[in-house]
Amino acid sequence: MTTASPTSSKPLYHETYKHQEHWRNNEDEFEGAKLGVWLFLTTEILLFSGMFCGYAILRFFYLDDFTAASSHYLNWKIGALNTGVLLISSFTVAMSVRASQLNKQGQLMINLLISAICGVIFLVVKLGWEYGPKIEKGELPGAMFAYGGHAGEYIPSTSDPVFLSIYWVATAIHGFHVLIGVVLLLWLAWRAGKKHFGPKHYTAVENVGLYWHLVDLVWIFLFPLLYLV
Repeated sequence: MTTASPTSSKPLYHETYKHQEHWRNNEDEFEGAKLGVWLFLTTEILLFSGMFCGYAILRFFYLDDFTAASSHYLNWKIGALNTGVLLISSFTVAMSVRASQLNKQGQLMINLLISAICGVIFLVVKLGWEYGPKIEKGELPGAMFAYGGHAGEYIPSTSDPVFLSIYWVATAIHGFHVLIGVVLLLWLAWRAGKKHFGPKHYTAVENVGLYWHLVDLVWIFLFPLLYLV
């Protein structure tokens, strides 16, 4: 009578991960991927730097008008709420990288999901509490700006559409980056559920984390420039 041999569990993906053929080893692949992300983030910095330069030039010419427009059109409490949400998400993204390094699969999944939820909250606040009401009131950029509806409480200046143009372009592009980040975080969470990340392989977690930190950092600059001027 033969005894059945115990079945061995299948090794996890991150435990047996092997680098692509054009790399010498896993470490080179990881460093190369991270360098590629840093180069990509450099182009992102150039993109937002152009906006910041445009903002600085226009604010120089319309200093008082920009201050009045910021106080009238933007609510600093909403901006502060979204700032807090993104700061929490940056912390949880960093914790997800650390969890993957320590092979704490549960913490990895939880931190990725919290980060994604924070991104969703940011977008809901932006769309529901800012963009929606502004569209209804005609507080739109450039020629789409509606001068009516302010009688008795605020008299719009000719530079208000300029300020709102900066606001809409900068925050909309930033919001699109947040949306991309949420999709990437959910993708990471899906892969984390399959145990794809661990001490021997967490390249995607690290690189998405770098992207998310940059997105958060851009908002740290946008918040005071737009809401606290």
